Amino acid sequence: MEASAAGRSYEPSLPEFKRNYPVYRFVGSSFISYCGDQIQLIAIPLLVLAITGSPVSMGIVTALERLPVLLQPLTGIWSDRLNRKTLLLLCDLGRGVITGLLGLLFIVDSLQMWHVYIGAFAAGVLGQIYTTAQIASVPNLVRKSDLQTVNAVNSGFANLAVLAAPGLGGMVIGLYNPGYAVLVNSATFFISFLTVLSLPIRRTVVGSNTAKANSFYEDLKEGFQFVTRTKPILFTNLAMLVSVFGTTLFLTLMVFHLKETIQLPVGRIGWLLSAGGLGAVGGALVTAVLRKRFSYRTILFAASCLGGLSVVVFSQSQTYAVLLLSNAAGTIAASAMNPCIVTIRQTLTPDRLLGRVQATSRFMTWTLMPVAAFLAGVLAERLGTHGTILLGGLLSTAGSLLYLHPSLKDKQKTSAR
Repeated sequence: MEASAAGRSYEPSLPEFKRNYPVYRFVGSSFISYCGDQIQLIAIPLLVLAITGSPVSMGIVTALERLPVLLQPLTGIWSDRLNRKTLLLLCDLGRGVITGLLGLLFIVDSLQMWHVYIGAFAAGVLGQIYTTAQIASVPNLVRKSDLQTVNAVNSGFANLAVLAAPGLGGMVIGLYNPGYAVLVNSATFFISFLTVLSLPIRRTVVGSNTAKANSFYEDLKEGFQFVTRTKPILFTNLAMLVSVFGTTLFLTLMVFHLKETIQLPVGRIGWLLSAGGLGAVGGALVTAVLRKRFSYRTILFAASCLGGLSVVVFSQSQTYAVLLLSNAAGTIAASAMNPCIVTIRQTLTPDRLLGRVQATSRFMTWTLMPVAAFLAGVLAERLGTHGTILLGGLLSTAGSLLYLHPSLKDKQKTSAR
């Protein structure tokens, strides 16, 4: 892949990957935060279930958490105009306080659903800002030649969190209650805050100068134009728009489905989610090897098909072993896709546009997530969780067809158009 990423003149001063200790800390802090997120993935649905027992309420909570994706174009501008390190620190601090308050309120039996709604929305806003700034910061810390490796390692650790954290979360909830699990997630944000504080993330001079000359509208327009003209980025975004809608129907109801419909105990739910991370760790790390033999088109199409079909199987099974294996297949597929998609964006994008392109891409791919999350709760009332998850799997499988676009075929010469 030929990069058009201008504005990285500092790259020769960056150490090679094996000696790049700031990146190790960055990936380590992400891993800790991923663990907290996976624990909360179990805790929040059980917390909502304890208060209301309604899948519609769970749909509303997830929709509010995803609604801030509509702010992505603005978060991209902030990421390019402002100090990315400061953004990361503020987001970690804010989410640590918000989740900590929710956990404490539940423990003292004072938590109400309006607290959860506000907390989910506020944490969602900060999460959108954080992810945009985080991904835009990676090329600032590593050599361009190490991007695929770093993204694969980061994805691998994310899936290691999927392996380790849900089982731990299930144990904490089993011994105490979901509020303590939410407190554990709060602590991970403060640990991440201290780690990011130590990182040498430099402000992008090109992005800073451009921000002074351009209006917000011009910045937004430049980001959208770059995405629409760069076909590999555009078509991966369109494919993800469809598949993310389907997987959101699934993920919104997954824990609720396992607990209420399949009637699994909390501990077994935790281990089922943890087992999904086992293959996913290897799936993320093997993408660097796959890229030497296959085009992005082949990897993304095959992985997307596998992920969609795994949801279909999950929806129709009531056997623990099949549920466990289908969930593992889905996480393997996601872990193979994520480093490829992130690397495509980072490699084809100039540094001054990284925040806007990442934010625009997330806006395009996630804009229907709030609708899908709310719809999941409504459909579950009418079709049941089996039928709603099946629909999600079919949509995700259909989205894989968009990865067959020719711009993703040539693994050596994919470039911005």
